[in-house]
Amino acid sequence: MEKVTFTNSKGQSIELGNDGPFILTKIEGTGAVNADIQSQKSPYQDGETYLSNTLESRSIPIEIMILGENETDIANKRHKLLRVFNPKLGQGRLIYELGDKNREIKAISELAPIFPDGGDFKDTMQKGLIQLYCPNPFFKDLVETKEEVAIWRGSFEFPLELVSEGIELGYREPSLIVNVFNGGDVECGMKIQFKALATVVNPSLFNVNTREYFKVNKTMQAGEIITVTTHFQNKRVELNKNGVVSNAFNWIDFTSTFLQLDVGDNLLRYNADDGIDNLEVAIYYTPQYLGV
Repeated sequence: MEKVTFTNSKGQSIELGNDGPFILTKIEGTGAVNADIQSQKSPYQDGETYLSNTLESRSIPIEIMILGENETDIANKRHKLLRVFNPKLGQGRLIYELGDKNREIKAISELAPIFPDGGDFKDTMQKGLIQLYCPNPFFKDLVETKEEVAIWRGSFEFPLELVSEGIELGYREPSLIVNVFNGGDVECGMKIQFKALATVVNPSLFNVNTREYFKVNKTMQAGEIITVTTHFQNKRVELNKNGVVSNAFNWIDFTSTFLQLDVGDNLLRYNADDGIDNLEVAIYYTPQYLGV
C-alpha cells in the first residue's frame, strides 16, 4: 500500500491513496537526494582532494486524480486541495506510507496545485499536480523514541499480603550506562531530561564512545527538571521549576558538547557530583533517514 497524508500548519489534512476521491497516481523524490561535494585542487594535482559533503534540500512532485460526481463536486474538491496545499501557510507535515514503513518530513508547497485539462471526463475526473519542497531532506519516524537511563522501577502491586520482612515498593536500576541505538541513516540530535527526586549537584551525560559530555553546573532541588535539546539549529537548555519553564543556558559547563547520536550503538553514562541516586535521566530522539 502506498499513501500520502499532508497536514498544513492550520491542522487541515488531505489523504492521497488508492481510494477516492483523491487517487495517488505518482510520487517522486522520496528516495534520491542530491549531495553537494566539497573538494579542493592544488596546482598540478591530478583530480581533486575530497573534503566533505552536505545534502541538498528535497523536492517531491506528486500526481493525483480527483474523482467526483459532477462538475460542481470536482470544483469543490479542487478548492479543498488549494486550501490544504496553500504555500502561504508555510511548512506542513507530510506522512508517506509504503508497505510497513511510515515516515514523515516537513514540506511546503512550492506553488498552488495545478489542474491540467481533464479531457472527455472533466465533469467526473480531474488530474492534479502538487509540487512540494522540503528544506530538511531527511525523513523521520512518526513517534519519538524514549530511552530511560536512570529511573526508579515500581514493584508495589495488588493483591497485597503483608509479610514480616516488609515489601519493596520500588528499586533503583543498577546500571549507570545505557546503549541508545540510532537506526537511522545519519547522526541525529536528542533531548536529554534530567529530573531531580531530591538534591542533585551538577548532573551530566557522558558519551563513552566519543569521550564527549554535557554537564549542567547547577544544584537541582526535588521536582526540578532540566531539558537539554541538541538538535541542529534547535539547541536549548531549559529549567522546569513548579511548571514554570525558563532559560538555563547560563548553567552549561563551558567544556560541554551538545551530544549527537551516531548511527548504530551509542553508550551513554549519566553522572552527578553529588546525589546521583536522586537523579532520573531520560533520552528522547527521532532517527533520520535518506528516504523511504
